[in-house]
Amino acid sequence: MSKGLDLLTANDTPGEYPHSYYAAAARPLPPFPEARGAMAADVCVIGAGFTGLSTALHLAQRGYSVILLEAQRVGFGASGRNGGQAGMGQRVEQDELEATLGKDHARKLWDIAAQSVQLVRDLSRDPSMDCTFHDGIIHADHRARYVPHSLDYAKKLQDEYGYDKIRGIERDEIRDLVGSPAYHGGTIDMGAGHIDPLQFALGLARMAQAAGVRIFEGSKVTEMPEGSPALVRTEAAEITAGHVVLACNGYLGGLNSKVAARVMPINNYIVATEPMDPDRQESFIRNNHAVADSKFVVNYFRFSDDHRLLFGGAETYGYRFPSDIRALVTKPMLQIFPQLKGVRLDHAWGGTLAITMNRMPHFERLAGNILSLSGYSGHGLAMATLAGQIAAEAISGQAERFDVMASVPTPRFPGGTALRTPLLVLAMLWYSMRDRL
Repeated sequence: MSKGLDLLTANDTPGEYPHSYYAAAARPLPPFPEARGAMAADVCVIGAGFTGLSTALHLAQRGYSVILLEAQRVGFGASGRNGGQAGMGQRVEQDELEATLGKDHARKLWDIAAQSVQLVRDLSRDPSMDCTFHDGIIHADHRARYVPHSLDYAKKLQDEYGYDKIRGIERDEIRDLVGSPAYHGGTIDMGAGHIDPLQFALGLARMAQAAGVRIFEGSKVTEMPEGSPALVRTEAAEITAGHVVLACNGYLGGLNSKVAARVMPINNYIVATEPMDPDRQESFIRNNHAVADSKFVVNYFRFSDDHRLLFGGAETYGYRFPSDIRALVTKPMLQIFPQLKGVRLDHAWGGTLAITMNRMPHFERLAGNILSLSGYSGHGLAMATLAGQIAAEAISGQAERFDVMASVPTPRFPGGTALRTPLLVLAMLWYSMRDRL
């Protein structure tokens, strides 16, 4: 990745949302002002995606004065561009977590993940929101040999975790639920679901503003020297704060090298079809569930409330988005749904998320008064929202959930920030070959 490029502006115009379906359909907020001059707050939150918005909201509800700084627009990054799926569990399955961390720690991580989805459900009911949470995510296995594991895993969650909202599905049922010949079985989880992510982010911003949070856009942080109180500098402002929360995820840049060594940005892409007749929608995915498949570079898809198929897939690892996102995503889309050949694609967009080596979120106390929460690895809608509530708890002296998350080891990328991209590309090539076998 070129050091001369900034992910905040490499693919986007300053102060503007991407040309996504979400941005076109959203009920927008008027722009917030740029931060200027000397200011002070109990807490300064950097980044107005799910983590930052939720942190600010939950702190304000606890009585803290909060300044929220966003370099672009509220919900500009992955929070306003993603697939909209709020999955149960962590990004890593429970049997793997049990093997690496022990059953007690794994159980706590499951409980936290369950709380994250419930929090999204609860927040989505607020009058400030303009979006609906829809139940159900189907995990679709693209290889028949994966199905026994999926069936066993659903039973494990039922028997050992008391989770009765998931069940295994075999070939006939998945081909009834998903109109594709590509899948052989999997699971259906009615405790998970999907939502319009940008509308959800904008709703969080409305709630935060109503709770007293001072939100500033176009306010990129240039410097964050450690100290007590902490200082946060932008080009036009200097904020003094008792605590700082870094909520930058894939757009961290060079703001903190300790986090950057463990959290890496990658790009993912989505297209939106023209609206479909509701009956035709049912022929692709029954009952308005969302779908994510078993490929390492996941295909994920669902319908918008105005009956467009939103199909996500393909990843790239440089700063620049490809010149033809439509063509890039059309290839996996037609592999799954060949009957879409010739369909009009009204929107195509990319976004930058952040991954970790072990695909678990990276929570770290960088200093006594500086927290960082990021690295959701494509599983961030619910977990990033809960991360904000957890950060607010930790600042107010209740760090139990923060410590459960922070005690999951997050390995450094080999070679640090200089070599993480070429090494990841090699790994992804290997996994893409494995997907085809």
